[in-house]
Amino acid sequence: MLKFKIITLGCKVNQYESEAVAAQLERAGLIAAGPGDKLDLCIVNTCTVTGRAAMQSRQAIRQAVRTHPGAQVIVTGCYAQTAATEISGIDGVDAILGIRDKPHLIDLVIDRYRLSPDRLKGAAAPGMDPIFRPAPGNRSRPFLKVQDGCEAYCTYCIVPYARGPSRSLTPDKAIAAIGRLKQAGYHEVVLTGIHLGCYGNDLDPSTHLLALLEQIRQTGAIGRVRLSSIEPREFSDALLDFMADDTDAPGRICPHFHIPLQSGDDAILQKMHRPYTSRYFAKLVRNIVRLMPEAAVGVDILVGFPGETEAAFAHTRRLIDDLPVAYLHVFPFSPRQGTPAYHFPQKVSAAEIKARCEVMREIGKKKKSEFYRRFVGKKLEIIAEHRQHLPEGYGVGTSANYIPVLVKKADHQKRRSAPFTVVVEKVANDLKVFGKPV
Repeated sequence: MLKFKIITLGCKVNQYESEAVAAQLERAGLIAAGPGDKLDLCIVNTCTVTGRAAMQSRQAIRQAVRTHPGAQVIVTGCYAQTAATEISGIDGVDAILGIRDKPHLIDLVIDRYRLSPDRLKGAAAPGMDPIFRPAPGNRSRPFLKVQDGCEAYCTYCIVPYARGPSRSLTPDKAIAAIGRLKQAGYHEVVLTGIHLGCYGNDLDPSTHLLALLEQIRQTGAIGRVRLSSIEPREFSDALLDFMADDTDAPGRICPHFHIPLQSGDDAILQKMHRPYTSRYFAKLVRNIVRLMPEAAVGVDILVGFPGETEAAFAHTRRLIDDLPVAYLHVFPFSPRQGTPAYHFPQKVSAAEIKARCEVMREIGKKKKSEFYRRFVGKKLEIIAEHRQHLPEGYGVGTSANYIPVLVKKADHQKRRSAPFTVVVEKVANDLKVFGKPV
């Protein structure tokens, strides 16, 4: 039997697409390789959002070729879309498929291994474009990509060039896909996209994210819905009011919002081509927490953008210090060739970027600790998940507001992937949260 492995770099959309490809390969008769297995096929799903991501993608490709001699190595993803010529210079790469060709990856595998196309029967959900196929994989909270592409053209970002313009899955197909996940036993779906807040703008007739969420709730398509990431300007008052509805009916929105800030300095935001101010962002976060006091608000920070002075960095630090955020994702700026920022003057030194990242990560740890400790003694509904590298004798589940809660393995195994309620007992110094079912 043919064995395969997929190496994934980058965002949740890439993770989703890798899971979709893995599901298709398994339906075609291939087997996901275990540790130490000899591979017939290795797929590297690359990222190129920053210069560092592009470098890591090159390293992953070379390592795949070295580690799996004799295997077919296929490179796909954003880096494959923007740097096919560079990848073609790496010995051992058998095929390169950019974003636009990724839906044809399975056809390529069938051709390479002379598989019968009949073996793929049932691999594609009826009437669905392969790039939008739901991919539950081994998750208890599967992703569903309902949007792809971006037209924002932030000055540091290559993604619009790699992914192309915004494209959305039609509402009827999204509802049908979610329904299939519910029938398969899932209780939560994570809606994901490259620019999720632009959902539906490209459709005819056009629609929007709120309309999709309303339809999910009206149809009772699934228990709870989580949104992967939304840009600050895409939180309308109507969307916030809908999200704040605390109904327990199916289709409720998880009080967890990941919002890219990037910088707390208005001049840097303008240079980044980000369409909001630090004051606007602060008002939005405070409004979310006012409407949904238990909400987890996660924030992206990009450190060391050209022109980020000590004063500009201090603006970011003070803004985050003052806001009720639950966690941070901190990224060092690395210039990406092909973006305007690659040529911007006033570069920040690598040493200074590293030092500033450490400052922000420490703030992030403090914020997460404060957020977690608020819930000691309180009840949370969690969905059991299956993860590696957990403390001996424990399983884990994730709450609607994105707190991973550890419970005794015996209690965890009883619930499998169904929601159940726990009382948070303690938060350890390493920020592990322990709970007990009620």
